[in-house]
Amino acid sequence: MTTLRVVSYNLKDLTQDRHAAARVIRRLDPDVLCLQEVPRRMLSAWRVSAFAAECDLVWSGAHHGSGGTTVLTSLRVQVEYSSHRRLRVAPWQRTRGYAVARVAVPGRLPVVVASVHLSLDAAERLRHTEQILGSLAEGERVVLAGDLNEGASGAAWQRLAGPLRLVSPDRPTFPAAAPNAVLDVIFASPGLTTRRGDEVVLDEGDIVAASDHRPVWVDVELGPER
Repeated sequence: MTTLRVVSYNLKDLTQDRHAAARVIRRLDPDVLCLQEVPRRMLSAWRVSAFAAECDLVWSGAHHGSGGTTVLTSLRVQVEYSSHRRLRVAPWQRTRGYAVARVAVPGRLPVVVASVHLSLDAAERLRHTEQILGSLAEGERVVLAGDLNEGASGAAWQRLAGPLRLVSPDRPTFPAAAPNAVLDVIFASPGLTTRRGDEVVLDEGDIVAASDHRPVWVDVELGPER
């Protein structure tokens, strides 16, 4: 195995057709799936675990405090560690957080993958971005994926584009039925070689039924054996 497929997908708290979402994900066949807006409250662990199984993926669990972000993985990769981290928000605002996993393929250098879902407030987006970047270990090979809730002119996007680079396609992802905004993106460390994932034919009916966002994906080259 020489490449790692990373997919990012906002699932709208699984309030739409979760079976359609699972079909989309199985079709994309990710090694690492960065999710935003997964269930966070009553029975959330059971619901996310059941959804992971339907997608033929594995979930590390314990996403309390993640603001609805998490990471699922395939059996093709090893999870060296995973964590879910809370971000401070203003009173009465939606909880925010991010999920981080360090994944590896035998014989290849590991990659740190972060799933993020930034705030609707611009100042809070930038503050959270600073915190997320500051928590990622210097020198790690990083892939950061998620729903930024802003476009390329936004301050948080520009802050990410300093140490990282955009590697996902520059095409609209929201709303799913008639996308006109690029909100869902994947960034990666400059040292990582990526290619925009092979074109996958997805069922348009499933995409619209599954969520109000469309997924994005890239293939990460794992480099020479270590």
